[in-house]
Amino acid sequence: MAGWIARGAWVLVAIVGGAAIDGALADRSDAVRWVAGAGCWTLWGLVMAALAVPAVRSLTIARVGAPLSLVVAVVAAVAGTPALDLALLVVPAVVACVAIFTADFGRAFVQASSYGDEERLPLRFPVAAGSAALVMWVIWAPALLLGPVLIAAKNPIVGGVLTLLAVAGIVLLVPKWHRLSRRWLVLVPAGLVVHDPVVLADTLMVRTDQLAGMRLAPADTEAADLTGPASGFAIEVQASETVTTVFAFTPQEPNGRAIHMTGFLISPSRPGEALRTAAARGIPVS
Repeated sequence: MAGWIARGAWVLVAIVGGAAIDGALADRSDAVRWVAGAGCWTLWGLVMAALAVPAVRSLTIARVGAPLSLVVAVVAAVAGTPALDLALLVVPAVVACVAIFTADFGRAFVQASSYGDEERLPLRFPVAAGSAALVMWVIWAPALLLGPVLIAAKNPIVGGVLTLLAVAGIVLLVPKWHRLSRRWLVLVPAGLVVHDPVVLADTLMVRTDQLAGMRLAPADTEAADLTGPASGFAIEVQASETVTTVFAFTPQEPNGRAIHMTGFLISPSRPGEALRTAAARGIPVS
């Protein structure tokens, strides 16, 4: 459902929201209007294509690209766009962004890239990594939108610097943001997999015969925290024997840090669904 809401709202961004952009560009030069218009249509097309083809990469494109429409709305407001035209852009853009960032949307797009008999369940963002991604996006987004426009407005120095920052962000930051879309709990016939390139150096696999059970983690749990950490409810996975994993490489620990554990915590975006899915696959759930 969230996917269809996002698609419908994103279509409305172009149909009823275009007047806000036209109003903001009414008194600008032909070059500025052309660059801004081409940029807005490119953004809309990329996100629309991502929404039309569910996949993990599409999830990243939609979550990075759709909120740019809100930055466009801010620029349009500063440029003096009439309030009604601005509302016709902001309302569908907000609806689309809210739908795109729901757990239901993430689950559908992650599952669309699954292989064979597996269930992919997205994990919630770690607080630190998620916050850093948000701050970097807030810096990058205005540079992406304003850089080319300022060049077209004959301000090549500022526009050039912002455009270079935007290109550097695409090269350096987008792969990091994509890693946040590639964090899953995966239930497979052979057991359970934690695929988390942000927290772990390698995929953690727990075989069915090693699984003692799963449950909502109690407050006093002593299980190893593999959530990031993330906020909200965590699930505790209990093993019948010791399993080993390695935390992701950091400047302080360039070789990672291996831990041996008989229980660990993960943070699916929908913990109740994760437990129901695990139970349906024969994993003991309490």
